[in-house]
Amino acid sequence: MAIIEVDGVRKSYAGRPAVDGVSFTVEEGEIFGILGPNGAGKTTTVECVEGLRIPDAGTVRVAGLDPVADHDRVTLLLGAQLQESELQPKITVGEALELYSAFYPDPADWRSLAERLGLHTKLTSRFGLLSGGQKQRLSIALALVGSPRVVVLDELTTGLDPRARRDTWQLIEEVRDSGVTVLLVTHFMEEAQRLCDRIAVIDKGRIAALDTPSGLIAKAGSSTVISFTPSRPLDDELTRLPGAASYESRNGRVVINGTDETVNAVISLLARLRVTAHQLRVCEATLDDAFLDLTEHSAPADGRDLTERGV
Repeated sequence: MAIIEVDGVRKSYAGRPAVDGVSFTVEEGEIFGILGPNGAGKTTTVECVEGLRIPDAGTVRVAGLDPVADHDRVTLLLGAQLQESELQPKITVGEALELYSAFYPDPADWRSLAERLGLHTKLTSRFGLLSGGQKQRLSIALALVGSPRVVVLDELTTGLDPRARRDTWQLIEEVRDSGVTVLLVTHFMEEAQRLCDRIAVIDKGRIAALDTPSGLIAKAGSSTVISFTPSRPLDDELTRLPGAASYESRNGRVVINGTDETVNAVISLLARLRVTAHQLRVCEATLDDAFLDLTEHSAPADGRDLTERGV
């Protein structure tokens, strides 16, 4: 059952389209990712879902409700962590959780929520003194304190160190396992590949692809990456390999993007020419490869979203 329905949504700023006919559905209980380069329209799309922006055209429904016309009702079932948000530096973690819980008629037990998110030892700590990871944990807690059916997390792990990022990923999985649907906006490929059940890749305001992570990877121009350092130059021979999408040689090391057929051809070629392949590596393509294939030449001149420019 779809809990979020986005159909033909369009939104422009100063005559420039930020979202241009985006459509997708999010099934209840899944982690649905929205992935795309800076300026692609990701944040504008989710702000339409949250009711923070009004689409110029198209429809959005959250559990059958219009986020704008039924804003009060949607607020009770949708929690959100915004891309940029700050609390008053002197407010404590406990005060923030107690305050936010007062906004809802049937809030979660904020003390249990704090313990679940590892904040129970920080209840008397001021927001301004929290680490980046602790602030992110608090932002998740505040998004969940209203006992929502859906939570929107926008660039949740930006600025976190690798350890804090992985801890946050575990929290997101626990949130989903508790029955909450997660709409996750991210530009971290590893994050999307690890967490998401399905991903919509948005490019230039449109859906470039929508599939599972493995499905997107399979659609990449190449599914296998082969790299090695040959015992002698092989440039002429390697440019005509079957299934090869690209080939380059950097400081004597060869990198080929291709398919399983390309792997077999490389091995046969090396054996026939009696060339030794030092440090041979054969890896499956990643979501990075699929993303680059799907969003090639898409970055805006200044690399920022229209919403980031205040338009």
